[in-house]
Amino acid sequence: MGSVQIVTTILAAAITAVAVWLAVRAVMKMVAVIRLGQPAPERVADKGTRTTKMLVETAGHTRMLKWSVVGAAHWFVMVAFIVLSLLVLEAYFEVVTPGGELPIIGPWTVFGLATEIIGVFGLLGILVLMTIRLRNRPARPGNRSRFTGSTMWQGYFVEWVVLLVLIFGFLIRGFKVATGHFEYPVWAAPVSHALGNALPAWEVGVSVAALIKIIISMTWLIVISLNVTMGVAWHRFLAFPNIFFKRDPEKAAGSGLGPLRPMMSDGKPLDFEEADPEKDQFGVAQVEQFTWKGLLDFSTCTECGRCQSQCPAWNTGKPLSPKLLVLSLRDHAYAKAPYLLAGGGKDLTGEEKASQEQLAGVDVLALAEADRPLIGTADEGGVIDPDVLWSCTTCGACVEQCPVDIEHVDHIVDMRRYQVLIESSFPSEAGVMLRNLENKGNPWGAPQNTREDWTKGLGFEVPRVGEVEDFEYLFWVGCAGAFEDRAKKTTRAVATLLNEAGVSFAILGEGETCSGDPARRIGNEFVFQMLAQQNVETLNEAFEGREKSKRKIVATCPHCFNTLGNEYGQLGGEFEVVHHTQLLAHLVATGKLTPVQPVDGGLTYHDPCYLGRHNRVFTPPREVLGSALGGGEITEMPRNSERSFCCGAGGARMWMEEKIGKRINVDRVEEAMSTGAKTIAVGCPFCSTMLSDGVNGKGAGEQVEVIDVASVLLRSVKPETTQGGKAAEPVAG
Repeated sequence: MGSVQIVTTILAAAITAVAVWLAVRAVMKMVAVIRLGQPAPERVADKGTRTTKMLVETAGHTRMLKWSVVGAAHWFVMVAFIVLSLLVLEAYFEVVTPGGELPIIGPWTVFGLATEIIGVFGLLGILVLMTIRLRNRPARPGNRSRFTGSTMWQGYFVEWVVLLVLIFGFLIRGFKVATGHFEYPVWAAPVSHALGNALPAWEVGVSVAALIKIIISMTWLIVISLNVTMGVAWHRFLAFPNIFFKRDPEKAAGSGLGPLRPMMSDGKPLDFEEADPEKDQFGVAQVEQFTWKGLLDFSTCTECGRCQSQCPAWNTGKPLSPKLLVLSLRDHAYAKAPYLLAGGGKDLTGEEKASQEQLAGVDVLALAEADRPLIGTADEGGVIDPDVLWSCTTCGACVEQCPVDIEHVDHIVDMRRYQVLIESSFPSEAGVMLRNLENKGNPWGAPQNTREDWTKGLGFEVPRVGEVEDFEYLFWVGCAGAFEDRAKKTTRAVATLLNEAGVSFAILGEGETCSGDPARRIGNEFVFQMLAQQNVETLNEAFEGREKSKRKIVATCPHCFNTLGNEYGQLGGEFEVVHHTQLLAHLVATGKLTPVQPVDGGLTYHDPCYLGRHNRVFTPPREVLGSALGGGEITEMPRNSERSFCCGAGGARMWMEEKIGKRINVDRVEEAMSTGAKTIAVGCPFCSTMLSDGVNGKGAGEQVEVIDVASVLLRSVKPETTQGGKAAEPVAG
């Protein structure tokens, strides 16, 4: 060992010791903060499935590859980071002697070939990612970037570290070639050999390059250890447990989509009959009241901004960005952590739990952070502004896009629950809707005895449950389908088509009440459970004696479809629920409904969030529309299927005025009209209302028609119901 190798060895050991000590301290801090969260025992069940899904999702990059170029580049960088960590380890042998190598696997030619290939593609991958970040930098003129709000220096720092580590890895190999210390043949390491032929035979070059590689790597570790909220770096480690602990490991995409988590207290579903606000947690009022998985979510955020780029609120000038919301909660949690770890915190009555002695040594900044309200305006020092909280449509675009399975919607609704149930703080116009739900059983406040008025004038009898001995499907009409004029046309069209196909069905009539979706998504879990329990009791009675596979419900509203099928099971209601487009697609495929007159004028389809993204029903509506078009092609909007843009009505936004930025429905209508289609087909009454209003607002009501998939099919199956080019109401006789 020469004098240079002695120096390089000492320096490498010193910086490594500092980095490892800081890293251990940082990990301990992160674990302590995450453990502050509330229990979530369901997250550790079914470890086998969780492990399999985590490996598939990470190794296969199944979510990252939804953006193909970025996903492919990131996959190569990920593999390079994992595999080439062995070469960082090998550098510790190379600082000691130019011929140093890893024991056992170091001399293997196959190891040399694999690391050469991975190194080359890792270099290409990181250059692609750096280019994408630069092209999408927030400061670029006229650019609405997904990186807006991200800590850009951290992203640049991480990318440059990866690039330099890869470059110095090849320089080490090049100096080994130049000095005769490289064992791999040219065919196994062509880039290294080519570089070595261009480098001087500098004997200590290997050790110097190895030291620089170690310094770069350990500097990275020191920097991220001093910045525990540096998600762009820490996600490399935290993504694996965050994906492992996701809500539903069976779901391939968007574990946090579909049903909401029940309202929990101390790791158990809250029973409102026995709940006590002084002992039980009603939603989330403090950051430590999120579950430990929620705190892990916040820590894992990569700041990539995919959620932000897809969010309808963000894209129409609202203050909500799912990314910035998560980052605000993350930064608040870690800033408040010293106070919490010292024993501080408020109990459910608002009293301080810690003594003055416990808090005596807590930093004044942490104490100031602890005094901030979780929800509040800038003047109030709030962590999350109320306009941010209430801008969410719960469309799930953020959850669907997140590469590390963060469950944004659950966290937003948990904060809404506290605001609604304890603070009674929510947009005033939504109060009318909630009162109508409580008093009338529907958000419009319509009399219950008019729930069956849509059946008048049909040329056949619509049977009620209890009036017929048997039926195959219970037709869940829904509040919109029973009371809203545009939605009633869909209800009548579905009933007419089912009758035409010979499907036996029955309705609950006045026995039906709101599914509770608007109440649950605005945060009023009490009203939701009141309505849901009533419906579950009614439905169980209607299906008494039937096994689950024969307890079939067809619904025209995706919100009812999602609630009945995914959430009523939490309250003892197990049913087989299908959307009307699924049933109609089956009836067309089996020849029970036959389109005879193709619809002309061009047609585009808008995927409802709660049908498509939340429940992955993309194909059946398109099959129905394709048959009505006589085998013609649907003109797809640029944002379709899982990336469909929200109509703006979800999350109870249907009953809240849109006062900030551009109206979401107008943005979507402009996209639909840009296709040139004369018909915009929908599969949801909320979407129908919002898009119709958007079309009328653009003054295009005479040129463009918004119509449900069922009405499109009816127009093709029974042309005699068409008058003047638009579907007329089915009439008696």
